[in-house]
Amino acid sequence: MKNLFKTKLNAACFVLIPACIGINYLGKLFASVLKLPLWLDSIGTCIGGILGGPVIGGICGAANNLIYGFTTGDSITLVYALTSLGIGVAVGIMARLGRMERLSGAILTACVAGLTAVVISTPLNIIFWGGTTGNIWGDAVFAWSQASGLPVAFGSFLDEVIVDVPDKLITLLIVFAIIKGLPKKLTSLYEVDDEVMSLD
Repeated sequence: MKNLFKTKLNAACFVLIPACIGINYLGKLFASVLKLPLWLDSIGTCIGGILGGPVIGGICGAANNLIYGFTTGDSITLVYALTSLGIGVAVGIMARLGRMERLSGAILTACVAGLTAVVISTPLNIIFWGGTTGNIWGDAVFAWSQASGLPVAFGSFLDEVIVDVPDKLITLLIVFAIIKGLPKKLTSLYEVDDEVMSLD
């Protein structure tokens, strides 16, 4: 537990961050171009969180949103930098707690990451977009909830759940397969030991 937020600041971590941001960027672009009902923009964030810890995961997530938003003019993405930061931290914590060692733990981590995204994004959705997410599937659920007379906050919550939880499940299953395929020689570069620099 004492190493939960400790971060090894070495060359491997400085290479990991831009690599993860690039993976996020491509994933989001892919989903956007194909108009998929998922985000696919946190694969790199999750890899960064699992290998480098919560701090690196948070940096990868927030930086990706800021870079994507400024380079594409997508102001919506900028708003959700906080959500991506939360996802990276949550996945990093779960990984440090040993939850990414097995498939069942990866599924649990996906649920935690998804619910983290829902909790952070729902208020943002209400403040900036009247409760919608901009995702066709989620917004269809929101429209149904409003037509049924449900509160905006509850409809927005459902909107996020229907998108974020499946998205994070797919994301974490992909990431789990990637991490398991990496050689131990590489993953050991990110292991926290007595010589780490603490950022907590």
